[in-house]
Amino acid sequence: MAVVDNKKADATQESLHRIFTVPEAPESTLGRIEKEISENLNAFLQTHIAAREKPLAEIEKDFLSADIPEAPSFVSDHTHFLLDKLVAQSVHTSAPTFIGHMTSALPYFLMPLSKIMIGLNQNLVKIETSKAFTPLERQVLGMLHNLIYSEDDAFYQQWMHSANHSLGAFCSGGTIANITALWVARNSALKPDGDFRGVAQEGLFKAMKHYGYEDLVVLVSERGHYSLKKAADVLGLGRDCLIPIKTDSQNRVRVDEMRSKLEELKQNNIKAFAIVGVAGTTETGNIDPLEELADLAQEYDCHFHVDAAWGGATLMSNTYRPLLKGIERADSVTIDAHKQLYVPMGAGMVIFKNPALMTAIEHHAEYILRKGSKDLGSHTLEGSRSGMAMLLYASLNIISRPGYEMLINTSIEKAKYFASLIDQNPDFELISEPELCLLTYRYAPARTQEALRLADPAQREELLAALDDMTKFIQKRQRESGKSFVSRTRITPEAWDRRLTTVFRVVLANPLTTEQILKDVLDEQKDIAKQSLISFPKINMLTESILNQQVAL
Repeated sequence: MAVVDNKKADATQESLHRIFTVPEAPESTLGRIEKEISENLNAFLQTHIAAREKPLAEIEKDFLSADIPEAPSFVSDHTHFLLDKLVAQSVHTSAPTFIGHMTSALPYFLMPLSKIMIGLNQNLVKIETSKAFTPLERQVLGMLHNLIYSEDDAFYQQWMHSANHSLGAFCSGGTIANITALWVARNSALKPDGDFRGVAQEGLFKAMKHYGYEDLVVLVSERGHYSLKKAADVLGLGRDCLIPIKTDSQNRVRVDEMRSKLEELKQNNIKAFAIVGVAGTTETGNIDPLEELADLAQEYDCHFHVDAAWGGATLMSNTYRPLLKGIERADSVTIDAHKQLYVPMGAGMVIFKNPALMTAIEHHAEYILRKGSKDLGSHTLEGSRSGMAMLLYASLNIISRPGYEMLINTSIEKAKYFASLIDQNPDFELISEPELCLLTYRYAPARTQEALRLADPAQREELLAALDDMTKFIQKRQRESGKSFVSRTRITPEAWDRRLTTVFRVVLANPLTTEQILKDVLDEQKDIAKQSLISFPKINMLTESILNQQVAL
């Protein structure tokens, strides 16, 4: 007869004391749980599917109660719940077939190393709660500054650990990094002057009145990241004051259009205090002409910020570094370590060329962040922060610059290979050529492509709309099947008269993604297209109608 364990967990002083105590016995309950978690995660990470399909509504049933439990659970019981209901239904972002987003595989050594960060639970806002983690983070910021700006050793010896300066800030991601960069730019443009104590002290209304500006704006490519709109909102400018500038056929900002806009603003007494260049657009991976933008920023006295959240890691590659020529002239640069520097989510950085720039946003408090201390929190938007810099520090040391160079080179070359596969396949159309390791394309049968060339405007619009529907169908069905994953977006290709077009978007950063996987992705998409009971027949009907009409003529 089976023995039933009816033990219940209780909230007692003894049990609470126990969960805060480091277990001494190697075969303790927590030790066994830790082993079980590791084995379960390893099994999950070793599978090569992008996701196990289960409707979100079904998953939500396990997370419906809004009540905080009145009775505790045993750690072992709750662990099993998490493994069954959370881990099993998570997205396998490390799978080599998951090629749709900028979240990729991580080096496995980060999993055990992350225990150091969690176990020590350092708070990087202040030295009193972080000690050695503070100089470590300052060194990491110095290493990235060196990667971008290549100053001499004397520069870093003077500024890297200076109590009154900062080479940048570690952030939770590119959004906070971009906000921080524009925050510094705004405060520098509206700095103290005479009796005016600066925008940070007196606010935007009094600042505009003092300087006599009609408005304050930021200029960026129309492909700029949506976080910049958040920045404009948070900084009190208003989203309309983030002015999008047209791009060319390669999705790069048109410098001539930006110059025209700057002249127009100047005539209307509107201050453009910042120009943002994009080094790796989110949708297509293209890089703005940074050198020309630097010239423009200098000419019009603008802060020059480069959003290199995605493309900044390319600086690790001696082969592809020239793609970012001009970034070394930027006043500030955003880089996300949780993208192509391969550390876990929640690791962004903003780096400033001039160590004194961040004094524009410096803040202090008596109980913390005192003047003259080396506390990192005096120059950051966020207060309490974890020691994520440790994981980047470890990666920079374990992988090294040549290792990152190999990862970057391989990812770009893989994207070029996939682009060639698409070009060679008559049933697909390459929409944007890869400059980094991103590209866009769509399913469009060879005869349909011919029909599009021959169609009149009304026929073309109808056929393009049907192709948009087909792209959505394929992407959704492929995601649901769980074998592989590509994302989709909408861009305005010059080839289709700037019409908003739905396309597949692929990011090839995972070093484990093989050429065979890329071939299989296209084959799977062709098979899925034939399963459509609406779009596939409609595309064929419209195609044949247009081609037959041309034959008749």
